[in-house]
Amino acid sequence: MNEHQQRKQLCELAKSMFDRGYATGGAGNISVQLDKGMFLATPTGSSFGRLEPDTLSLISQSGEHISGDKPSKEVSFHLAIYKNRPSCKAIVHLHSTYLTALSSLKNLNTDNAIRAFTPYYVMRVGQLPVVPYYNPGDPMIATELAALAPKHRAYLLANHGPVVTGIDLLDAVDNAEELEETAKLTLLLKDNDVAYISDDNLKILANKGI
Repeated sequence: MNEHQQRKQLCELAKSMFDRGYATGGAGNISVQLDKGMFLATPTGSSFGRLEPDTLSLISQSGEHISGDKPSKEVSFHLAIYKNRPSCKAIVHLHSTYLTALSSLKNLNTDNAIRAFTPYYVMRVGQLPVVPYYNPGDPMIATELAALAPKHRAYLLANHGPVVTGIDLLDAVDNAEELEETAKLTLLLKDNDVAYISDDNLKILANKGI
């Protein structure tokens, strides 16, 4: 897929997520890796529902703004993940309803905020570590995500929302949607006796992936 096609795909997928309620206003951001170490990212304050291919931010590996509108200040943590997770080629960061609600709860297991009860959560996400709260744009978010990136595909920013990776943009969006649905189910099942997936089955599922 060439750069023009990736620009168009990013806008189409973002619009689809906006239309289905995964993003509101100017919240969240998306990025995708291009050839030669360049990246496309959503501009600062932009709405997923009103992106234009030609105004997407083009940035270098070092974070230099090459062209397009000014990139989101959160692009620094995208770059930290790319640097430390070579298999990652796209990232979706949302302020989606159920994952943001989950991220605001006290006493989450910071190693894994959602204990597995569905197979697709395991195969698409695996585990969901929690990053402590920092104000948006704080460089410590990038530091925390850089440390987690080698072993994890998704992360929950406390009181903020999810950051989800993929081997391409379609994969990242699918993973983000699966994770949001899992968070919804987690909150629906709260205070119920949940049948969690056994450790033996977790090992099998973890090796399958999607």
